[in-house]
Amino acid sequence: MVKNYMEIVVDNILKKILPDYSNLCKCEKCCDDIKAIALNNLKPIYVVTNAGNLYAKVNELEIQFSTDIVKELVKAIDIVSKNPHHNS
Repeated sequence: MVKNYMEIVVDNILKKILPDYSNLCKCEKCCDDIKAIALNNLKPIYVVTNAGNLYAKVNELEIQFSTDIVKELVKAIDIVSKNPHHNS
């Protein structure tokens, strides 16, 4: 199976920082937009692995890349909060 580890790490970190943004819409569309914007600004890390290995590696990546990922997520949150694309 080919998987982009960065997608999983971004998803995990976003779940951790979303509660800090009380005025942010957290609907599925807005969260997907935030992830997409952040992922477009982060280097993908494609690996071939089985599911068990995948989750073991995620923890390593979160520690190694968390600062860059949080930075991109904060930028993406700012963009989406000012320009939500969901229906009101």
